Amino acid sequence: MVAIKSLLVFILAGLCEIGGGYLVWLWLKEDKPVWYGIVGGIILALYGVVVTLQPAGFGRVYATYGGIFIVMALIWAWQVDGFKPDKYDLIGAAIALVGVCIIYYAPRQ
Repeated sequence: MVAIKSLLVFILAGLCEIGGGYLVWLWLKEDKPVWYGIVGGIILALYGVVVTLQPAGFGRVYATYGGIFIVMALIWAWQVDGFKPDKYDLIGAAIALVGVCIIYYAPRQ
């Protein structure tokens, strides 16, 4: 149950970071109204709070989140931007995800 809770926190953090960053991107790169950037900045700040809900230390949490972010960014690009990941994107994401699961969820003494 602890692993499921931590995965949900990582996913929520990813949605905040990617969603907030995407709104800032749209504001600056796609000429959307300034409120996109403001809302994006607020959501990005919320990401900084959400990620602290993890029980592990800063380094391990951020290392693990990096791999989860890779997978979520590819999913976001595929679903929102119409980017189609190729086999190398998928292989790289799978390797990153396996690595971070070892880092975060491996039993320790």
